[in-house]
Amino acid sequence: MTLDTVQPPVVLFVDDEPSILSSLRRLFRPQGYRVLLADSGKAALATLETEPVDLVVSDMRMPEMDGAMLLEQVRERWPTVGRFLLTGYADIGSTVAAINRGQIHRYIAKPWDDRDLLICVQDGLERRRLEQENRALLQLTRRQNDELLELNAKLEARVKARTAELEQVNAMLENSFAQLQENFLLSINVFAGLIELRAGGLAGYSRQVADLARRTARRLKLGPAAEEDVYIAGLLHEIGKIGFPDSMLGKPLPAMSGDELALYRRYPLNGEAALLPLRRLQRVARLIRQHHERIDGKGYPDGLSGGEVPIDAQVISVVCDYYAAQSGRLSLKRHSAAEAHSLVLGGVGTRYQKAVVEAFELALTDEPTEKPQDRQLQPHEVMPGMVLARDLLSPQGTLLLAAGFVFDVRVVRQLREFSSREGVKLNVFVKLAEGE
Repeated sequence: MTLDTVQPPVVLFVDDEPSILSSLRRLFRPQGYRVLLADSGKAALATLETEPVDLVVSDMRMPEMDGAMLLEQVRERWPTVGRFLLTGYADIGSTVAAINRGQIHRYIAKPWDDRDLLICVQDGLERRRLEQENRALLQLTRRQNDELLELNAKLEARVKARTAELEQVNAMLENSFAQLQENFLLSINVFAGLIELRAGGLAGYSRQVADLARRTARRLKLGPAAEEDVYIAGLLHEIGKIGFPDSMLGKPLPAMSGDELALYRRYPLNGEAALLPLRRLQRVARLIRQHHERIDGKGYPDGLSGGEVPIDAQVISVVCDYYAAQSGRLSLKRHSAAEAHSLVLGGVGTRYQKAVVEAFELALTDEPTEKPQDRQLQPHEVMPGMVLARDLLSPQGTLLLAAGFVFDVRVVRQLREFSSREGVKLNVFVKLAEGE
């Protein structure tokens, strides 16, 4: 849907007094809303049958069907429509009943203040819009998962390099669906890989960000829980870009138009909205919203400053800026690692706290912990029953199998076929068996 086809919000006012309806229409029509009026509960239900409505604002006292009864029916038949109740102070008992039965989102005392009423309606419509965006993002995710499952069923006949990787991803997804709690982090890694496939040519970028962010958080001694949240946020920090048009993917910021920049600045909000339904990812969603904030208050989307910007959000910011500079996202040229490092240092005191940048510099020098107890094999040497000791990545950096995976006959065969068909060298680290 383009900006030209966006429909104005629709508000339905219900009151049995024509003068009040006229007053409400005069108050709200200049706000750019589409205003509908109904003089009874029955008339309001008839309107809802034929008109798309975002918010119903109903008076409490009406003959035949009062506001509580009306909003209860609205909740049952149109549960996503916002519900406000106009009520007098003498109706507090009925208002409580309306809250319980109709699950109204807000009640407004009569006589109302015009300014307060305008703000209440605006807030209600904004809530409705965010809920719709959230549902759309969830539907998009489900649809993409369904499409991937369909591709997996046809993969044997028409695979090439990228679809071969998707076969591995979907095989892991099928296992994770049955053991969601145990494979939670695996699912996050897989989804990050799918986002990168949407972006095209950026495989492995999110994993680089996540790994360095986790090492930086460890240097700051933020604790295991914060380290995991920072790692997951690094994997998913670009989830809000999933709805970008192809023309924007990979385009440097200086090359974007004004409209594109406005859309770009919303992606942290969209990323947060996509994750909010997942209770375990509430903190991760907040980090994704805040990873473009700056301590000098010039960041977005909320303009936080100083201590308002959480230190773990600054960790994501530092690492993202470091890799974005090298990938050509921040400017029209790709910076070297040394140049990107200098850009980060230049942000001390404006973008990030000094302590965060110092921890980042130490994390850059950290080498992956050696695991002499691991055994390195080639695909043709892997046997069923062996346990994968380290994440197995494709040459492009996409996760193929996660550490802890137990090889079976089917996956061993697929791994060998993939290596032989694509002519790639894969180093497979497996755990040593007892006695080795």
